[in-house]
Order: sequence, then C-alpha cells, then structure tokens
Amino acid sequence: MHTLVRRIVPSLIATGALAASLAPGAHIAAAQSYPASIEVGINLPFTGADAADAAIIRDGALMAIDEINAQGGIAGQIKINPVVKDDGTVAAGQYDPAQAATNTKEFVADPNVMAVVGPQMSGSGKAMSPIASAADLTLITPSSTNPDITDPSFASQYRPNGQAIYFRTVTTDAFQGPFMANYAAETLNLKSVYILDDTGAYGEGIANSFEQQATAKGLTVLGHDKLDPKESDYTTVLTKIAALNPDGLYYGGVQQAGEKLAAQAMDLLPNIPKMGGDGMYSVGFIADEPQAAEGWYATIAAPDTIDTPEAADWVAKYQSKYGKAPQDYALTAYDAVLVINDTVGRIVKDGQPITRQNVRDYTQQTNLPTLQGVINFDDNGDLKDKIVSVFQVKDAQYQYVGAAPQS
Repeated sequence: MHTLVRRIVPSLIATGALAASLAPGAHIAAAQSYPASIEVGINLPFTGADAADAAIIRDGALMAIDEINAQGGIAGQIKINPVVKDDGTVAAGQYDPAQAATNTKEFVADPNVMAVVGPQMSGSGKAMSPIASAADLTLITPSSTNPDITDPSFASQYRPNGQAIYFRTVTTDAFQGPFMANYAAETLNLKSVYILDDTGAYGEGIANSFEQQATAKGLTVLGHDKLDPKESDYTTVLTKIAALNPDGLYYGGVQQAGEKLAAQAMDLLPNIPKMGGDGMYSVGFIADEPQAAEGWYATIAAPDTIDTPEAADWVAKYQSKYGKAPQDYALTAYDAVLVINDTVGRIVKDGQPITRQNVRDYTQQTNLPTLQGVINFDDNGDLKDKIVSVFQVKDAQYQYVGAAPQS
C-alpha cells in the first residue's frame, strides 16, 4: 500500500507538494498582517562521531528552505531564516543532551523561532522536549526514534504542557527494533542472538525492543550487555560472546561505540550476521571502518525513498547542490521543513496569527504528500506510517535489501 501511494504521487512531491503549500496572497485575510520572515531552528550534532551524518541531514533541511525562499517564501511572502545549532560537544565525543537543552533554551528565548528541525538523536530529544513543551515550541525530528518521548505514559516528563510538540518524519524504535527482530528470524533464519547497547537513550531503547520481539519470535537471546562509548577495548565481552557461538549479534547504539565494536568484532566474530539500527546507517561508519563495516545490516525508521525512480530528480538536485550523495534522513529532514512550510501556509490561508501555539496545532493536522509518502501524525506526534527499511553494507555502500516484516 505504501509503495502504491508513493507511485501515485511521485512528481507531485519535488515540485507540486512544495508549491501547493505556498498559498497565494489572495487567501490572506486583510485584517491579519504577517512578518517578512520567521526563523526555523536546526539542531544536530556537528561535533563528534556523528558529524558527517548531521551535515547530510542539515543539508536536506537547508535545501528545502532554499527552495521555499526561492518561490517567495511561505505563502509566497514569508521567508525562512535557518538558525543552526550544534548539540555535539568535544567532551561527549558525540551528541550531548546538556548542550541540546542549552540550545533549546536559546531557541525558546528567540521569539522569531517558530519551529525546530531536529534533534538527530533521542538522548537530545529527551533533554529538549520538556523545555520546548513549556514554550509550545514545535520540534520535528527527521531521525530521533526513541518511543518514550512521544509515549503518553511519559507525557508528564516530556510534554508537561499536555499537547504533543515532538513530531517525527520517521517511525519509532517501538517498530524499528522489533521489525529487525522479525527480519532476523524470518529472513536471516537466525536461532540465537547476542545483544549489546551503548547505554544511550536511543541505544538502550532499540536494543530492548529488539530483544523483546526476538524472544517472541522464538530466538534464544544468549545475553545482553552494555558498552561504555568512551572505552576503547571491547574484546573481553566479544570473547565471551564468541564462546557462546550465537547465530547473530545485534547492537543498539550510535557510531562512537559502534565503530570500535565493528572493528573488534571483525576478528572475534567474523562469520555471523551483525545488525544494528539507524545509528549504524552512517556515511562515517563506512568511511572510518570500510573493512569492518562490510556485511553489517542496518535499518532506518522510514521507507528507502532515495533509491526510487520517483526521487531521482530530488537526489540529482541534492548532489548538484552539495557535491555528495544524500541518505534517506536527508529527505526526512527536507520533508520536516515541508511540514513547517505547509503548516504556516495553512495558518496564513486561514487568516490566523503565526504563533507557536498555532504552529503546534496546525502541525498536528498535517496531511501532506511527500516523496516518502503521505505525512500525517497521530495524537502523540508520531508518524502514522511504520515502514522500516533494511540495508546491508556491500562494497562499501549501503544496499537496500528490503522492508522489514511488520509482524
């Protein structure tokens, strides 16, 4: 069904979806005046292990902003000024939740910031959400997948004002982890697995959800250990795992620990499938560890859109603009900006003031065709589409091998 929708609306997207949300000035209520510009924050970890991927995501968002502004801005009149902030730090060596919180306070303090694209990582999302909630500031993440942030069970912690402010153009690890467990059982035909995580909000969450579904699918989970991302030597735990002779290894986490794990597992666990989530779907991983990365499986919490014929023009524009190939989360970031454009465009069309509360409310009502499919959100801000795509590193490239089974 998802593929059919994507095929039906292909050329609508790269040009039509953008143009459709640029409502002409004739729709603007005469009684309401609008600013010449608004600011949209971009919060990603440009310092540390995930910097290369953060740059790819940023560029997807900036590409959408440039295209909107070239058409006169939102509703043909309101330009978007990006405000880019780095939530990575040298001390952390990757994303830093404390820095993400600081950045969010700065976004909140700027009355011109109406929405933020980001964060990339869920640890940052957990730090940002309560601050943004208190200010009704909409966050649209193109890659953060920990389900707790939008789970109504944790609403008092992550959205104390009650209404959803954390929206996603990807699905969550409530699906990414379990669907990969389905793939391990049904496609790779594994019977046993060992699980590791990097202790981060994202890593623990996706590893735990993988483990629960793996057990439900009949896989024997031989153990689950945690890695300190700042340690350099994981040979002790890998030697222990090798002695248990698992059919596969699953790692929940991001590159800082993941690259070291892959390099050491190449010698100690050379012949078993090694799997990870979107924390291991990274240009940096292949660039830094080309031999160790070979054969690894990684998922993303979205359809593989950039490899489809419908996205060829978009990919060519990205490559021409930035001199590098995009990854799928560049497109989900692009789509996050399209959501903001569509949201504010509808506010203007209705003659309503552009306030953070209105941006939040209108974002909730999004029903926007894009290259990745129709974007709409449930009451918690989660994307209704639950596609999880599986890749394997072959010849130093992520090659799409299929959508993970959903049940």
